[in-house]
Amino acid sequence: MNNNDQRIRLLRDVEANMVPSGDRVTLAEGNLVQITQSLGGNHTVIINGNMAQISAENADALGLKIEEKQTYKSNSDFSEQLVWDQLKTCYDPEIPVNIVELGLIYDLSIQDTKDGEKNVTIMMTLTAPGCGMGPVIADEVERKVGAINNVQSVKVELVWEPQWNQAMMSEAAQLELGMF
Repeated sequence: MNNNDQRIRLLRDVEANMVPSGDRVTLAEGNLVQITQSLGGNHTVIINGNMAQISAENADALGLKIEEKQTYKSNSDFSEQLVWDQLKTCYDPEIPVNIVELGLIYDLSIQDTKDGEKNVTIMMTLTAPGCGMGPVIADEVERKVGAINNVQSVKVELVWEPQWNQAMMSEAAQLELGMF
């Protein structure tokens, strides 16, 4: 959902991450923000000329409904596809394309544990090595993949080789961003 013209007064103080530094800040109740992107449950806003990301669990500060946590605790059996589906709910706060379509996931491996659970290891990169949002995005990946039924642990490794470039994006991502 894109809300480029929607301006909202914060209904309460809310924790946010500044973009692109990743610094944690508190945005004060009553401040006027403009939502630029609402994807994967998170909301990217402009406040006083700066960009910040408000996480899904704090959507109420924007007057929005807090989405229930996505889990795969249904009748579905664990599969690698469920992991990929969860990864597709993670977005760079500046780019309206999920991290899979952006080509940021370099490797996904799944190991069975003795008790039938799964350990998932994900190697991913960022669009720029100096991006302070890296730990924030990696934490989101860990949380969302960890919510899948039968996942015991998730390890996310940020890697820089090979260096990401626009050619790693899917055709759909390139079309979305007008890169054709």
